[in-house]
Amino acid sequence: MTRPIEEQHPPAKSLSSVVIIVDDDAGIRSSLDSLFRSVGLETRLFGSPAELLGGALPDRPGCIVLDVRLPGVSGLDLQGQLTRQGIRYPIIFMTGHGDIPMSVRAMKAGAVDFLSKPFRDQDMLDAVTAALARDAQSRAEAAAQEDIRAQYETLTAREREVMGYVTAGLMNKQVAGLIGLSEITVKIHRGNVMRKMNVRSFADLVRKAEALGISPPRKTTEQT
Repeated sequence: MTRPIEEQHPPAKSLSSVVIIVDDDAGIRSSLDSLFRSVGLETRLFGSPAELLGGALPDRPGCIVLDVRLPGVSGLDLQGQLTRQGIRYPIIFMTGHGDIPMSVRAMKAGAVDFLSKPFRDQDMLDAVTAALARDAQSRAEAAAQEDIRAQYETLTAREREVMGYVTAGLMNKQVAGLIGLSEITVKIHRGNVMRKMNVRSFADLVRKAEALGISPPRKTTEQT
């Protein structure tokens, strides 16, 4: 969907984070746009849930500032749709008609803040700053997990087997007896695992195994 040119704003400077504003009130969109751009943040403006869902969102750190009461689909319902689609930007809700049950529902569904209109500019900036930091951290953790998974994929079946046993606390001799190899061969496989998993210590290897959810393999006599 092509949006009106006045709803598209290039960044004030090259930054990695973006604030996505969803509100059917053009005046509020403009006001928030000016507020965020005044501190160097890039914005994307949408006047309805359909606009947001119909457009491509940037794949980088960001957050969504979302009005609760929107035409067609409420902000709370949009929150659910975004979650189902795997779009997990932190959400800051704003409303002029907020109540406690609404706030509780939003926060339980993962919203990071809930601001009642009219709100102080500083309160909004503080909420956005916290949301952007949260999203950046989540993305960094996800990227680190992907790196570990990619490293693990480079291991042979036998190396994965050895990794599973040794990170569970078994000695090389015990592993050799379980899988029918010589102890020196197990040591070679273990060294290959350390190198491919890019770790310098056994403790680091154990931490990566835990991150991958690796458990000791079942006893096998399969040979390499």
